[in-house]
Amino acid sequence: MLFLVVALLLLGVVLGAVAHAPLTFSVAAGLVIAVWLGIFAVRERHGRRRSGTSAH
Repeated sequence: MLFLVVALLLLGVVLGAVAHAPLTFSVAAGLVIAVWLGIFAVRERHGRRRSGTSAH
């Protein structure tokens, strides 16, 4: 329960910061995060395929 309260508090702080930032900065930061998560997902999928076939 405490974890949920802290997570919601941090979400509020982040959303408050984004509300005061310029729109171009917010969009650029969002794109950077999206690309980072996309690269992470591709690497994880590729790594799981490689380790899954060699484990058998």
